[in-house]
Amino acid sequence: MREIVGSHDILLITLDTLRYDVADELARAGRLRNLLPGGARWERRHSPGSFTYASHAAFLAGFLPTPVTPGPHPRLFAATFPGSETTGDGTWVFDEPDLPAGLAAAGYHTVCVGGVGFFNKRTPLGSALPGLFAESHWEPEFGVTDPRSLEHQIDRVGDILRNIRTRVFLFLNVSALHQPNHFYLPGATADSRDTHAAALAYVDRHIGRLYDLMPRPTLVIVCSDHGTAYGEDGHVGHRIGHEVVWTVPYTQFILEPHAPV
Repeated sequence: MREIVGSHDILLITLDTLRYDVADELARAGRLRNLLPGGARWERRHSPGSFTYASHAAFLAGFLPTPVTPGPHPRLFAATFPGSETTGDGTWVFDEPDLPAGLAAAGYHTVCVGGVGFFNKRTPLGSALPGLFAESHWEPEFGVTDPRSLEHQIDRVGDILRNIRTRVFLFLNVSALHQPNHFYLPGATADSRDTHAAALAYVDRHIGRLYDLMPRPTLVIVCSDHGTAYGEDGHVGHRIGHEVVWTVPYTQFILEPHAPV
């Protein structure tokens, strides 16, 4: 990361509420070719939180999902912290209290395009995470109730990037996987594991347009913040310590622009 920061744009995409098992199932079936380009594959990881706010507070402090194998695992980014066991030789270390502030100090323009309610800026709590960024955006059509939420979010990203000439740290919280998601499966009237998978297929159909918008070589990080239960052991939803909630998909890759920089 010490070579990446300063030479590449950074795109962090959180697929809010995406379960690892569903993500892995669709990838193995060859149904995520846009989301996972060029041979990228999911890693099975553990989230630092069981719901959106907790996970993103950790992510934006440099604590991305942790590999499930025994560690310690050096992190990509880390705030200065004496005694840290996950700050390695390749870790990019910043002195600021959060990753957006650290990247801003390194010359990046930081942008948040929100999705679920913790990014809606309608309340002090809904403003806390977007407030870490120099520029933040949220509209009702980016949220969980709009079946075309990702398309609207990508439209906004296109407008934003047209006006940026510096390195950019772009964070996008994709709301489509979060309940309600039944409208992604024709005929469904209630959310289920199947409608969750249909929502992920929707994301795959449109995510390529987002990748095409990135104007320079970009480090892309795609992960879930937590999973969600659809009846496992009697549980529905998240903010619980269950395997389907803690286990999330993660991938990272370098995206090269289609046109000369």
